[in-house]
Amino acid sequence: MDVTVANYRQQLLRLLPQGPAWPQDEGDLAARLLNALALTYLSAHKAAEQLHDEADPRAASALLDDWERNYGLPDPCLAPAVSVADRRSRLVQKVVWNGGQSRAFFIGLLASVGYPGATITEFRSFRANSKCNAALNQGGWRNAWRVNIPIGADVRRMKVNSRCNEPLASWGDPGLQCLLAKHKPAQTILYISYGVSP
Repeated sequence: MDVTVANYRQQLLRLLPQGPAWPQDEGDLAARLLNALALTYLSAHKAAEQLHDEADPRAASALLDDWERNYGLPDPCLAPAVSVADRRSRLVQKVVWNGGQSRAFFIGLLASVGYPGATITEFRSFRANSKCNAALNQGGWRNAWRVNIPIGADVRRMKVNSRCNEPLASWGDPGLQCLLAKHKPAQTILYISYGVSP
């Protein structure tokens, strides 16, 4: 139900004592005082309704900065969000995000930051059933895993109008490296491979 000034004024009029000392005419000083009080109560009512909406991060606006501060946003690994909608989207993602260390978790994380189709390669350490001539440290790949970013993802090539001192090709996303390093299992070594065909 939408509450108006008239609703609050009507409630205040009903609280007044009855009699000629308390006139209820519109132009009267007491009626103007009641109008001012009704406006104040309506303003407090609207603020309380907005505070109820602010409890949901999908609708937060006045408390968006507080929500972001409590959830560690803006994330130093990601480019700053430009619009309020982007800020809310990142906040909601952070609130509902559970984390994890599975292959599915990291593939979902990569897809959510703009790398759909990424795959993960895990390198096996030496085991009892490994071949007899297999190296014990698997060529230095023990506890290592690799994220394979699909072809064309953040690969920049030299163009005709590029400066002569630019590299022929460059790749890499420092934000992605930061994000994965923050969430990878502590004992592992992470490699990122760009331009891998699926």
